[in-house]
Amino acid sequence: MSDDALPMKFKPYTRQTITQAPQWQRLPTELREAVQVISRVLPFRTNQYVMDELIDWNDVPNDPIYRLTFPHQDMLSPPEYAHLRDLVLVKKDEAAIEAAVRTIRMRMNPHPAGQMTHNVPFMNGQPVSGLQHKYKETVLFFPSSGQTCHAYCTFCFRWPQFVGMDELKFDARESDELVAYLKQHPEVTDVLITGGDPLIMNTRSLAGYIEPLLAPELSHIKNIRIGTKSVAYWPQRFVTDKDSDDLLRLFEKVVAAGKNLALMGHYNHPAELRPAIAQRAVKRIVSSGATLRMQAPLIRHINEDPKGWAELWTTGVRLGAIPYYMFVERDTGPSHYFQLPLAKAYEIFQAAYQTVSGLARTVRGPSMSAFPGKVVIDGIVDIAGEKVFALQFLQARNPDWVRRPFYAKFDPNATWLHDLKPAFGAKKFFFEEDSVAHIAVVGHSERTHADAAPRPALALAANG
Repeated sequence: MSDDALPMKFKPYTRQTITQAPQWQRLPTELREAVQVISRVLPFRTNQYVMDELIDWNDVPNDPIYRLTFPHQDMLSPPEYAHLRDLVLVKKDEAAIEAAVRTIRMRMNPHPAGQMTHNVPFMNGQPVSGLQHKYKETVLFFPSSGQTCHAYCTFCFRWPQFVGMDELKFDARESDELVAYLKQHPEVTDVLITGGDPLIMNTRSLAGYIEPLLAPELSHIKNIRIGTKSVAYWPQRFVTDKDSDDLLRLFEKVVAAGKNLALMGHYNHPAELRPAIAQRAVKRIVSSGATLRMQAPLIRHINEDPKGWAELWTTGVRLGAIPYYMFVERDTGPSHYFQLPLAKAYEIFQAAYQTVSGLARTVRGPSMSAFPGKVVIDGIVDIAGEKVFALQFLQARNPDWVRRPFYAKFDPNATWLHDLKPAFGAKKFFFEEDSVAHIAVVGHSERTHADAAPRPALALAANG
């Protein structure tokens, strides 16, 4: 579709409405069944732009954007799928479906890396809903008005936000508690507004959350980040939506107030940045004085080609965006379907990295957002006759761990930090030896160490 045909009206499709999409009838029966069955467990939502512009329907089901947005049978084990299919398509027993779905969801590690158990901060002795504070400098804020997306990614580690399990959601209806919390924590320099996708909101609603952060008493807040997939799934948000100009004016207001506004743009595949309107969106964002940083996990079936990563990074740099992170797919949801061995992840990263110029080498990875922090694979090397992974923390619960090299035995099948064993005869990694009193669980300063003691110290095997 050319820009001349825009503006396009946003039209979402869900499990209930996908049958109305023109492309639905092009799918064979088994693919349609998979959507109807798997979408009972994992969230499903796409839109007309994704379906018309980003998916190559002549290459379905192998098309990467199709796999990125449409559920697949192999996301469940064969027995789980067969059982759920029978309940959904044959017996149509809603009570039994609900019970089976909940059982599957709870075994999928719905909140990895201690999000519920260790990241929720306290204020005046009470947990602050809609906030996470894992690292000293950065607070995550989940506005309730941003608890959906223009389309859902099938790998999304925040899938519990979208499936109706309220006890697993992070959301805040107002920014008052956020502001009060930030006033008590002058060590915080960064606020990441996330979701869902905050840019699902109209500009007026978004401003209601952002403008309080510009108050003089919050001068210690230097950076406001917005996590968003809209740059890929609905670039019209920055170009042709009725309040797209107002959105850019809001960005300019934040910059004029002396803050850095960073959009953390989630691009999983170069196809998302090829349309002209997607490139116009990047240029408009950058022209407002905001920065756009590009990040995504490495995902089997979707972006295993180093040439694709190189294209994504170099195109982004040409347009003014900054390559930021290549993540390792988290150990949650249908991770068995998407995960790659860490050795393969490093191989792909290195192959892509060595083909781009220094301007694109701002990207870091492959990085695991694990319980103790962000762990990057620096290399695979032979030291003293032992083949090892060279690792370090880029960010950590305990700041003293950052940039401290450590080594793990090489394991060609390892896919996550909890799969790794210390090298050179060590029984534990250095960060596993730290007591609870030294974990520096930020945001819990009002809790004594005795209060914190029952919380599992590092629980790597359970949480990654």
